[in-house]
Amino acid sequence: MRLFVAFDIPDSVKEYLSGVQEGIGDDLAGITWVKPEHIHLTLKFLGEVQPHIAEKAGEMLRKISSGPFGTSLGKMGVFPNENYIRVVWVGLEPDEYTVGLQKLIDEGLKELFKKERDFKAHLTLGRIKHVENREKFLSRLNGIKIERRKFGVDSFKLMRSTLTRDGPVYDAVEEFKLRK
Repeated sequence: MRLFVAFDIPDSVKEYLSGVQEGIGDDLAGITWVKPEHIHLTLKFLGEVQPHIAEKAGEMLRKISSGPFGTSLGKMGVFPNENYIRVVWVGLEPDEYTVGLQKLIDEGLKELFKKERDFKAHLTLGRIKHVENREKFLSRLNGIKIERRKFGVDSFKLMRSTLTRDGPVYDAVEEFKLRK
């Protein structure tokens, strides 16, 4: 099964980000938008995992101790860079709590999975196939001001991703509450 560790964001923030996607549009680039209901923050992608490894990962994730925290939407950006755009995203600020949780998860799973190298707290809005006019596209992105929508994070989940013809289907394998 294909697994990742993530936390959800509130529906109101997903709806707001859907409006941001509409504001970007798809006339300047070939974009596959993330469906609003699928927008989440991936803390660690595990990939294809055998059931016994998934069970062990769940055991390890249950041991993670971290408190709930607040965060908010930050700036919009692109991966890997402005000369070669493949992903449009919105960051979270402050990111130290999200990065701290990610490091705890990375450390907790180090026996089973490689550590992340360059984690960036972000919500993927869309994946870019090609850009018609890079300067106009970047100008449009830079012209969109992201509202600092605040929300709390009180849990994370081990998620299963099933790839279908209509896109991925996500379902929670297990939820882990954050508590002090």
